[in-house]
Amino acid sequence: MKTITKIAAIVPALAVAVSLMMTSPVLAQDPAKGWNQGGGEQDEALTLKPNRENGIEVYEVCAACHLYEGWGQPDGTFPQLAGQHKNVIIKQLADIRALNRDNPTMYPFALPASIGGAQSIADVADYIATLPMNPEPGRGPGTDLALGEKLYKDNCVRCHGAQGEGIAEKYYPRIQGQHYNYLLRQFEWIRDGKRRNANPDMVKQIQGFSDKDMAAVLDFVSRQQPPADMVGTVGWENPDYD
Repeated sequence: MKTITKIAAIVPALAVAVSLMMTSPVLAQDPAKGWNQGGGEQDEALTLKPNRENGIEVYEVCAACHLYEGWGQPDGTFPQLAGQHKNVIIKQLADIRALNRDNPTMYPFALPASIGGAQSIADVADYIATLPMNPEPGRGPGTDLALGEKLYKDNCVRCHGAQGEGIAEKYYPRIQGQHYNYLLRQFEWIRDGKRRNANPDMVKQIQGFSDKDMAAVLDFVSRQQPPADMVGTVGWENPDYD
């Protein structure tokens, strides 16, 4: 049973995060900058041996939004993190902390004062990667899957793989099993130049996508299944927070 006190301890930080989201200035957008320049905490965290116990403790901060299971929300408010490649999580955390990716909601939670330094990034990323994935992620309407499949095969396979499995060593995320609404929002931001740490190759690749194309391809992606041994059971609760 997850205790109320654990959640209550996070609520003040969440209030600060919402305040920052409402008042933070929008930084200049340039998708070509900050994509994967490396250095700093990203490079350091990649070399560190993960500590599982600390990863569990650090992830409790993340659970306020992403849930203890790491399954996020089907409405796309928060993505599923469970099962994501460790390298991808390290990169995204380091980018948010270095202000290479704009995420005012998450930023206060990602700071060293909240979760610790590079070692904590390594620890929590490794822990998240081991969590079983949601067996019932949010999916699209299923109305134009033939178009979505064609667009995916023509544009996305080289980086994200045939089933959306991504490529860990190249920091290409696993997108299979991700919530449709979250995919839709991120794709739109990348296409429209609003996500500064987006891969510039992807920005160029999808610039010609219409809203119909975008909805179709992400509907198709949302239906790609992770390997069975990576997926949890319906109703699973994370025993690390009993």
